[in-house]
Amino acid sequence: MERYTAEKIKQLLKLYFIMGRNNSKLSPEEVLSEALKGGITIFQYREKGENALNGKEKRELGKRLQQLCKEFNVPFIVNDDIDLALELDADGVHIGQDDESAEAVRAKIGAKILGVSAHSLEEVEVAIRAGADYIGIGPIYHTDTKKDAKEVRGTVLISDVRSQGNAIPIVGIGGITATNAAPVFHAGGDGVAVISEISGSDQPFANTQRLLDAINTEA
Repeated sequence: MERYTAEKIKQLLKLYFIMGRNNSKLSPEEVLSEALKGGITIFQYREKGENALNGKEKRELGKRLQQLCKEFNVPFIVNDDIDLALELDADGVHIGQDDESAEAVRAKIGAKILGVSAHSLEEVEVAIRAGADYIGIGPIYHTDTKKDAKEVRGTVLISDVRSQGNAIPIVGIGGITATNAAPVFHAGGDGVAVISEISGSDQPFANTQRLLDAINTEA
């Protein structure tokens, strides 16, 4: 298996949907199915927070969501849990700064997609040297989804990365909606990641399409 090219990763990041059971207003399977029909380009299974699934239940839900992604040929990424990602043969892994090092994860997952959250230029550079395929930057706006979210940064860090001539694929995350996605692209981002804008809606298909319409006018 060869690693994805940077150009392909940029295309995949366009509309990045992240969800676990705790985030979904409807059943996770229903939400993901509607989001896939609506046009998401990549999906991350993020099972965290109070009452998060563990063990067999977490694995079984992951399998069901992965199968939906396969039906739409959309990459299935696992948040943090390297063992689960390998067990399911997921398309990739996303890690934060408090997780296992990007270098160690890259050694374990081989050519699979590796995404890393970063909050400073130094963290971006370390992630790139370790073999990250893309960087997640945020929170762009205020968000209630992640209780441990860092201070709102806006798009400054995205602009700073680009001003240094760095072409690493970047996805912005945090409080993004159809009405405020544009600045992420103006700053040099390649896509936007959303959780509650889709998963917290009782109309996930419609919300996905609204996001995609907004993105397509910018990307």
